[in-house]
Amino acid sequence: MTPCLYSFRRCPYAIRARLALASTGVQVELREILLRDKPAAFLATSPSGTVPCLVTGDGVIDESLDIMLWALRQHDPEGWLDMPQKGYDWIARNDGPFKHALDRVKYASRYPKDDSAAHLADACAHLSALDATLDEWLFDRPTLADYAMLPFIRQFAFIDKPWFDAQDWPRLHGWLACFLTSGRFAKVMTKAPVWAEGDAPRLFP
Repeated sequence: MTPCLYSFRRCPYAIRARLALASTGVQVELREILLRDKPAAFLATSPSGTVPCLVTGDGVIDESLDIMLWALRQHDPEGWLDMPQKGYDWIARNDGPFKHALDRVKYASRYPKDDSAAHLADACAHLSALDATLDEWLFDRPTLADYAMLPFIRQFAFIDKPWFDAQDWPRLHGWLACFLTSGRFAKVMTKAPVWAEGDAPRLFP
């Protein structure tokens, strides 16, 4: 069977799953859904009810990083998995403390008991450390760590893009700009019609 990927175009977790699939060329049936109107087939499939969710012949993969690894372990033509352990450490910091802070800045009204200024400071500390580490890429060439993190840096940047652009993070700005203007990013952000039961398969990439 062709694996089936439930996705939502703007979700950073879904973006990074599509980035890995596009890099590897491992083909899936793409099912674009609306998070405000989740189809029954998706809810019956995804244990968490979140995107991305990949259905394979061996079962369901419900975590975006696991989807990236699943694809790359089949075919890794760009060598994304050839990175130091520090890359996985950066991904853990991105997915844990940074995403925690990002959500409480972007969606401050959802967390009225939290101090959004303190979370902004935490996010900025993370980004300053990342800026100090980056050259053109996190390591000497692009790896899994870059593409696992970039969709979340994009999400943070567009909370207030003029403010973000004014921060003293020159390497970070260059890294993000290179990603946002790339054909790679454009490819995974192509708009797809919302999937409905009975639709003909839409293959990606």
